[in-house]
Order: sequence, then C-alpha cells, then structure tokens
Amino acid sequence: MMQTKEAYRGTGMGIIFMAFFGTMWAGVGVMGLQGWGFPYVELIAILVGLILVIGGLSFIFAAQKMPNQASAHLKRIHFWFNIVFIAEALLIWAAIAICNATDQAELIPGIIAIIVGIHFLPLAALFKIKLYYVTGVMICLVALLTLLLDPSTVMLGNHQITAKLSLLGFGCALILWTTGITLWLRVKNGKGLDVNRSL
Repeated sequence: MMQTKEAYRGTGMGIIFMAFFGTMWAGVGVMGLQGWGFPYVELIAILVGLILVIGGLSFIFAAQKMPNQASAHLKRIHFWFNIVFIAEALLIWAAIAICNATDQAELIPGIIAIIVGIHFLPLAALFKIKLYYVTGVMICLVALLTLLLDPSTVMLGNHQITAKLSLLGFGCALILWTTGITLWLRVKNGKGLDVNRSL
C-alpha cells in the first residue's frame, strides 16, 4: 500500500483519539478503586496515554513532509465522520438527561460506553477498518456486563471498591489503548496505508 499523507495524518489522529479517551476511561476505573493503588495506577494510565500520544504525533509530523491529496472522496469521509461524532454527542447528552430525570444516574457510565461502542460501527464501514467492529462490539459487551454485574461493590482486602466502575473504566481503556497500539503497528509494518484505512 502507498504511504499517503492522509493515511499518516489520519492514523496519528486515531491513535491520539484512542490515547485520550482510553485515559479518560481509565480515570473512571480509578474512581471505582476509591483510592486503592494510588498513585501507581494513575501514573501507569497517564504513562500509557502519553506514549500513545507521542506515537500519534510522530505520524502527524511525518505526514507534513508528504504531498497533499485533497479529493471529493476525502471530503465525503470527513463529512460523515462529523455526522457520526455529532450523533454520538447528542445521544450521550440525551442519555444523561433521561437518566438524571428518572433518578437512574448510576446507569450513565454504562450507557455512555454503549453509545461509544456503537459509534465505532459506522466508522468501521466508513474507514474500511475491520478492527473498529471488534473495538465497538467489545466496548458494548464490557458495558452490558457491568450493567448486569451484581453486587456493584466488592472488598479488595480491607478496601471497598466500586467494581462496576472499575471494570467498565479499565475495560474500555484497555480496548481503546489496544486499538491505538494496533493502528500504530499496522502503519509501522506498512499495512493499511491508504486513505480508506485511516482515521
């Protein structure tokens, strides 16, 4: 596959996306631990996120040295990406509003994760990246598992943790980080380097 500017830039942005939101979900997992493992768990999460951000930036910087390849095809991809992103944001806003109005605020993290997982499915079709189907389905499965999990709190030694939040947060973080690392390695190995396979 040809190493295009759009593929490198798109992959870099995708890796940074996975790094940022993966670390945010790790923060949810840390909240569930309620102080257990502090500060080591937090530092590990931040370190993983930083490594991925650096990797993503390296692709973006490399893309600056490549020729532009503007096309109607790229504009269509960007348009539909924005539509998916806006739809995701609106659904999350609606879910939060409904859960708060019905006194079901504890369901918010799980429902948000399901929405995030579902949003990967149209992106997989848009960018021709089968990996995103796996990412989306796995996030949805983790979210459903945590919504069904009982009890919501468990004892870890003498420390009580919120198991649902920890499982959801760290589960989603690991899925997103793994997706980012996979994108990184695919491009480094010369695979998937065309505009239809970049984010």
